Amino acid sequence: MTTEPYVLVSHTLCPYVQRAIITLTEKAVPFHRVDIDLANKPDWFRVISPLGRVPVLQIGNDALFESAVIVEYLEEVTDQPMHPTDPLEKARHRAWIEMASATLDTIAGLYAAPDAAAFEAKRAALADRLARLNAALDDGPYFSGAKFRLVDAAWAPVFRYLDAFDGIGDFRLLSGTDKIAGYRAALAARPSVRTAVAADYPARLLDHLRQRGSHLSQLMDQPLAAAGTA
Repeated sequence: MTTEPYVLVSHTLCPYVQRAIITLTEKAVPFHRVDIDLANKPDWFRVISPLGRVPVLQIGNDALFESAVIVEYLEEVTDQPMHPTDPLEKARHRAWIEMASATLDTIAGLYAAPDAAAFEAKRAALADRLARLNAALDDGPYFSGAKFRLVDAAWAPVFRYLDAFDGIGDFRLLSGTDKIAGYRAALAARPSVRTAVAADYPARLLDHLRQRGSHLSQLMDQPLAAAGTA
């Protein structure tokens, strides 16, 4: 591993950036964060990010793009493993990391839904994904027990969206779940998770959701009780 501090090219709201930051922090890897405006990408960023997405981890003259690749690289070059050692259990964790990514996609569909019908379809899909997560959780406090893993770094950003949704209305996303509340609280209390975003992140996220011009944006202008009945 290089002795130079890494540079993590980021965006203030990106959940995949949070995964990388949580992993870097857990592994005590020094890094410098550079936030960019994704609506006005600098030319140098287009060179190092072929897909035009963040995060990008700059390692000397090299650059790695895509959060999954970045965290797996960090897992290989550091001495603090965050994957299980058993091959089958490791594969299961990787599968649930993919599930976290799919859940973030569903969340994006929810807050971009143009009308009530589309919103309800995404709401139901998100509730189903969370119910499946609930069924997969161990006794806690983390996904597979007492140790914080890469899969936990992947799920932590999901609950930041749920925190925002809770302030808008009761969308019945966690009905019938018995383990997620404890898991969510454990992730929120983890120092690496807390410091993965700036202090003004909740306000920035709400502002982003309000500006979408979506069904959720309209609900944000209603009283909380009314939003919960939409």
